Amino acid sequence: MKIFVNKDIKHFFAAISVILAAFLLLAQVVVRLIYHRFSLWLLLLSLVTAGAIWAACCWYFNRQNRIMEDAVTQINAYLSGDTDARIECDNEGELYRLFYSVNSLAAVLNAHAANELREKEFLKNTISDISHQLKTPLAALNIYNGLLQDEAEELPAVKEFAILSEQELDRMEMLVQNLLKITKLDSGSIVIEKDTENVADMMREIELHFAYRARQEQKAIVLYGEDNISLLCDRDWLTEAIDNIVKNALDHTKEGDTIRIEWRALSSAVQITIKDNGSGIHPEDLHHIFKRFYRSRFSKDKQGIGLGLPLAKAIVEAHSGTIEADSELGKGTAFTINFLNITKL
Repeated sequence: MKIFVNKDIKHFFAAISVILAAFLLLAQVVVRLIYHRFSLWLLLLSLVTAGAIWAACCWYFNRQNRIMEDAVTQINAYLSGDTDARIECDNEGELYRLFYSVNSLAAVLNAHAANELREKEFLKNTISDISHQLKTPLAALNIYNGLLQDEAEELPAVKEFAILSEQELDRMEMLVQNLLKITKLDSGSIVIEKDTENVADMMREIELHFAYRARQEQKAIVLYGEDNISLLCDRDWLTEAIDNIVKNALDHTKEGDTIRIEWRALSSAVQITIKDNGSGIHPEDLHHIFKRFYRSRFSKDKQGIGLGLPLAKAIVEAHSGTIEADSELGKGTAFTINFLNITKL
């Protein structure tokens, strides 16, 4: 029998056999001394009882052996690639607790494998996207450098082409930096280090960052909100997210337009809104603006990389926040960001 392959079970049955034999021998001696007339019947009864005990032990250990064999079969199936294989663990007891733990381990391994697969797929897509996006600026740089060589004697032309080359290089640098940031956020390799920050101070820092550009383009950045509102966040990352939204607003507004940054505390959330009265977003594009490298066929901006808003969304979501966009052609766009304010719960 297969159950006797296990040495512990074999020793258990050997001990049971010795105990039963000793019991039968002792019982026979006692019966002969006291109940000589019924000794044969009592011997038969003892043998039947001993046989029943032996049979019950065999049944129990055979059943346990089948359960273990089924468990081993499921584990081997999982190791062979059947990720849906699980051990039945509907009953109670220590053995079934062990089976439940094995099933939980399999579920965790499946989750890790799925995450790894997604990361590999994302990396593949990212590499493809980088290759595609770098073709245009690299080709432009090659053309500009060729023209620089041809026009080397004409200093104004050399300066103009050098400026154009610098702009393309800046685009490439921004592209690579944003891609690396998004990749790190997606993979979870960046830890968002939250601290209690004053929202008004953060917004003033952002306004100061874009003040020079706004003056040069004759646009206004207006701040509106209370000074005593705080938010639990990673200041550097959240500032970068809002920077990208404000930059997008500056890119799509004209001279004399206004960008308004508002913040307020709700009952259980902190809300930040970035509004502009620029050109607005076409209705067909509104549901795609957070997609990476998305290019609108209606947009006049041919220099944009298409990573600023996706990066902003990734940062906001890493803070367990939400971001929404509302826009109307010719009237402007509003980005609304909401963060759960745990201090108000």
